[in-house]
Amino acid sequence: MNTPNHCGLKLENQLCFPLYACSKEVIRQYRPFLEEIGLTYTQYIVMMVFWEEKTINVKELGNKLYLDSGTLTPVLKNLEAKGYLSRRRSTIDERVLIVEITDAGESLKDKAASIPEKVASCVNLEAQEYAELYRLLYKILAALETKNED
Repeated sequence: MNTPNHCGLKLENQLCFPLYACSKEVIRQYRPFLEEIGLTYTQYIVMMVFWEEKTINVKELGNKLYLDSGTLTPVLKNLEAKGYLSRRRSTIDERVLIVEITDAGESLKDKAASIPEKVASCVNLEAQEYAELYRLLYKILAALETKNED
């Protein structure tokens, strides 16, 4: 029996479900393009950070991507095995792991350059809708990040 107290339990009333389903489906759209360059989606977003930053420590990388070190460590090891990244301990604090993009990782950037546009064409949003969705998603992330810091 559905009572007013149970309305919040309806799938159609959940914000989390369309966010989850959209995320899963958008990531699925990336798959064929990423397979062409030998990356998973998680490896791809990691590489995007390195194409911008060149060198970053694992904690900062995790903060940027909302990923913990348990998720990042195998991804980084795999990317290092492919020759795209190199890892080393900080000389100032050996607890800090510094990761740097290699020349091979940098050259992968050219192969990946067309992927965002290809995926965007699958989503079928007008530029204004895209910008609004982007703004709202980052607003949600910021609110949740602030809440998690409390």
